[in-house]
Amino acid sequence: MELSIIIPVYNEQDNLPLLYDRLKGVVKTLGVSHELVFVNDGSRDQSLLFLHQLAAKDSTVKFLDFSRNFGHQIAVTAGLDHVTGEAVVIIDADLQDPPEAIIDLYNKMKEGYEVVYARRATRKGESKLKLWTAKYFYRILSKITTIEIPVDTGDFRIIDKKVVELLRRMPEQNKYLRGQIAWVGFNQTFITYERQERNAGNTGYTYRKMLKFALDGITSFSDLPLKIVTYFGFIVSGFAFVVMLYAIYSRFVLEDYEPGWTSLILTILFIGGIQMIAVGIIGEYLSRMNTNLRGRPLYIVRDSNLEELNTPKKN
Repeated sequence: MELSIIIPVYNEQDNLPLLYDRLKGVVKTLGVSHELVFVNDGSRDQSLLFLHQLAAKDSTVKFLDFSRNFGHQIAVTAGLDHVTGEAVVIIDADLQDPPEAIIDLYNKMKEGYEVVYARRATRKGESKLKLWTAKYFYRILSKITTIEIPVDTGDFRIIDKKVVELLRRMPEQNKYLRGQIAWVGFNQTFITYERQERNAGNTGYTYRKMLKFALDGITSFSDLPLKIVTYFGFIVSGFAFVVMLYAIYSRFVLEDYEPGWTSLILTILFIGGIQMIAVGIIGEYLSRMNTNLRGRPLYIVRDSNLEELNTPKKN
């Protein structure tokens, strides 16, 4: 198998027919053996029914159906676990990332690269708030992590089989694939493209999910928040020491003091606030460690037409 294409699907019934046609046009242009691996991430519309219909008429269409919604990054991970291609493309089903750009990604990889990611030149149909938050989040993340995570990119990219094998060996529950792919190294480059408006339907990435995704990226590849807590500890301790000296000076030298001094209350509130922030940051890291220690499966497949999932295992 020369090329595998992973497509996570969540309520994309109106996009799948056009997406399928355009993907088949791309692989026909490339002239490569291929498979299309659709991962149905708990869709509540008719997406799964359409995938069954596609698989019945096209043997290159593979699908996995999750028992519930596990999230975009887990859906992509499930696809990576089951692809067989020498090169693997990750693309969303909403057609914001044009399938035709796969041709440029594939040809660029043939120049000797293991990873070629697609960098957005523009992002059409998105609010100013989303554009602003995305722009600065990726730049801040790039500054505070120990690895170079490309800015203005999503998961749309092509990766070599050796990279896929390494990703399969990363057991984190809170997946941040863009960071993991950057972490493995090898020869990486990019192409630029124009990101389009969503073809149909509504995005599944709410601001709440985006915040969780951002936390996954930060806690997976940066310990700066923990360092900030340490720095704040020293600063607050120094401030408290100065206040203590001033209180002693006021009591014994100036003899000007009041029981229940207001500044004492303010100091307590300030220190208490810092402590709560510190506990919250540490708790985020501990929560993710606890999730990994539980050892639960990343996802549960309810149905699939993949042969390895339908073959009974020997005792």
